[in-house]
Amino acid sequence: MLEIVDLSQTLDKKEYSRLLNEYQTAMRILGYHLYQQQRPVVMVFEGWDAAGKGGAIKRLTERMDPRGYKVHPIAAPKGDDADKHYLWRFWRRLPPRGEVAIFDRSWYGRVMVERVEGFCTEAEWRRAFREIREFEQQLVGFGAILFKFWMHVSPEEQLRRFEDRRNRPHKEWKLTDEDWRNREKWGKYEQAVEEMLIKTTTIQAPWTIIAGNDKYFARIQVLQTVVETLSQQLHVDVTPEALADLPPLAAPTPIPDWAQAEAKAMGVELAT
Repeated sequence: MLEIVDLSQTLDKKEYSRLLNEYQTAMRILGYHLYQQQRPVVMVFEGWDAAGKGGAIKRLTERMDPRGYKVHPIAAPKGDDADKHYLWRFWRRLPPRGEVAIFDRSWYGRVMVERVEGFCTEAEWRRAFREIREFEQQLVGFGAILFKFWMHVSPEEQLRRFEDRRNRPHKEWKLTDEDWRNREKWGKYEQAVEEMLIKTTTIQAPWTIIAGNDKYFARIQVLQTVVETLSQQLHVDVTPEALADLPPLAAPTPIPDWAQAEAKAMGVELAT
């Protein structure tokens, strides 16, 4: 499946800036309608190390009301999360109605990292495919809008980004020994990812594979997918033409006479 993804797709900076502004404005409007309609949204971001998950999440949320979403960076479970069923920590982080939960890594760790690294038994990760499908079916059945993104880059592009991080002091913290170890197991991870995509893609919860070699193209792909799906689910038209017809967000406030007089005395020209 991954071999058919066209990683050569690119977007120039001017077009990227135009589309970024358009889709981020739409996300602001859609966030309001999510709250009004009380629909929960769950977003899953998976992908290769340095594939651009964080960058895509940043652009997706940049203009959203910060009270309306929460990003959950997922690492190895600790405390109660480690003592309970692996889905426990995700159940307890699901969003209330009208809000968005974004998972930077997710329950798919069971069928990828835990599988490849031997952190669970073969019986456990094989059983997880069914558990995950049922879990996601329950989310959708409850009324949640579910997105699942796989951020895909080539091994060559990943290596270029690793080296770029290593050579930049302000980015070096992002690169760990574990990243290099995972890279050495690319073939095993690729096999796990292929099986994951095939066995957990359903009508209710499909995967969206993002061609991520070009960061501009990848970010717009994510934004476009989210905006178009939310527009359809919420029945809201957020095309630029529709947004242009909306009334201004705030009515102009008249300037009191005393304020005009003071401004005139100080030589301040008031806009008409």
